[in-house]
Amino acid sequence: MNSLFSHLSLGANVFSVIQQQDFDHTELYQRLHSTAVDTATGNTGAIVTFTGLVRDFNQSGDIDGIVLEHYPGMTEKALFELVEEAVSRFALTSAGAVHRVGRILNNEQIVWVGAAAPHRQAAFDAACFLMDMLKQSVPLWKKEFKGDSEHWVETKASDDKAALKWMKKR
Repeated sequence: MNSLFSHLSLGANVFSVIQQQDFDHTELYQRLHSTAVDTATGNTGAIVTFTGLVRDFNQSGDIDGIVLEHYPGMTEKALFELVEEAVSRFALTSAGAVHRVGRILNNEQIVWVGAAAPHRQAAFDAACFLMDMLKQSVPLWKKEFKGDSEHWVETKASDDKAALKWMKKR
């Protein structure tokens, strides 16, 4: 269950992965770095990455972890298109995203995004854009569990607000 989309897009190397197994952020950084400096556009001056972890709590208290479900094919395509949009919008030299699915315990890695750009602000903005928009545009469904009890998690108003700010900046 390791779905990888990768190709040269708009002069930048773009990759995205949906997988169950954990990932190595050092390897992902190295891939982002090597593709950023090897692209035809060159001129990479900044790389920003973000690694998200499963929190061990929610608004009701402690949890033991989450289960993420996805729609195979659709989820991979949506994540890849989001990364491509970040490249276009922020003039990136390289970008990537990895998101895990399945059962993930507290404090385990769940998501990684990386953006390489000529200047630091574009790289920071792109990484924030990817994380804010991922929750809105990539079909993933989350259940939290504690012991034998599970419940679906609804979309948060704060996630909607974070995505909305990028929609206004077109």
